[in-house]
This record gives sequence, structure tokens and C-alpha cells, in this order.
Amino acid sequence: MPRSLRGSVLRLALAGAAAVVAVAGYATFRIWQQGQTDEQGRPADAIVVLGAAHYGDTPSPVFAARLDHAVELWLGGIAPYLIVTGGEAAGDTSAEADVARRYAEDRGVPAAAILEERTGRDTAESLRHVAAILRTHRLHSALFVSDRTHMLRVLRVAADLGIQAYGSPTATSPADLDPSARVASTVHELGALALYLVTGR
Repeated sequence: MPRSLRGSVLRLALAGAAAVVAVAGYATFRIWQQGQTDEQGRPADAIVVLGAAHYGDTPSPVFAARLDHAVELWLGGIAPYLIVTGGEAAGDTSAEADVARRYAEDRGVPAAAILEERTGRDTAESLRHVAAILRTHRLHSALFVSDRTHMLRVLRVAADLGIQAYGSPTATSPADLDPSARVASTVHELGALALYLVTGR
């Protein structure tokens, strides 16, 4: 390969690498920025809490932190409905939504105020079903609850589905409080955002 061509290829490769670093840096900043933004002051038709792991009928610490925040918002009169989400993973005996519903009822949310999305296996799938639930009940806006690092992707998917979406991240999730866990969660979200933008999942 001629020296001039090698130089051009090297410059192109360096420019590509710099672009990737710049995009990843901006995305990381946006993940952090959205995770610091709490929009619970906006009026909403429903509160939507994203599912997470559970052990039998007991939500994991991450899931419990999300649920505690969502229940607190509902009890505070933020919205008339609480939508719980999440299907069954391999080996589960209950859907995430079922565990969430029982947890919320035990803490004062009446069954009539709880709507369930109990088949979604990932964020995008759950939110597609949430959008259908909102349409069925003639609801238009939702306040979404999840971990800080998850909020940017949740709101992006919700907006793409036509939902008037706001975020209220939980401030007590173990995934956010431990620095190493937060770094791992951020890296996961960078990959998940890239996958969603490319494939829609």
C-alpha cells in the first residue's frame, strides 16, 4: 500500500475513533443529566414503574427501591393510576408486574388504581404494552420511575411510542448508590441505547 494511502487510512481511522469517543461521551453526559432530573411536579395521568429482578414474591433491592418511590408518588396524589410492568423470566414463578402489584397493595395502593403490563421481557417491549394500556384507558401522559441510569432510555422509547413522558428516578437504588455499580449500569445503558437506535429493541 502506498505511503500516502496508508496515511489517509490512518487519518480516517483516527477520525472514526474520535467520533465514537465523542458520541459515547455525549451519551454518557445525557444519561447522567437525565438521571438527575425529577419531573414529578408535572401533571400526569399515570405513574409507570419499570420492573426488575425478584426472588419469588420478594422484589430485589433495586426493584424495591423503584416500587417504594412509585408508591410514594401515588400516595402523594401525583397521578390516579399506577402501572406496574414486567413479565416472567426463565425460572420465575411470578411475573415482575404481579410482584409489584402485591407490593404496592401492601403499602396502601388500592387494586382498582393498579394497571398491569405483565408480558414484557425488556424495556422496549414493556413500554409498547404500556402505550397500549394508556390508549385503552384514554390516558395520555405518564411519569416513569426507574433507576437514574435507566431514565434516558426509558423516556426516549416512551416518546417514540407517542407517550407524553416525564421521569422521576428513584434516589435510593443500589444500582446508583454504589459507584462501581453505577459505572457498570452506565456502560450497560450505552450499549442498550445503541442497540435500540439501531434495531428498535
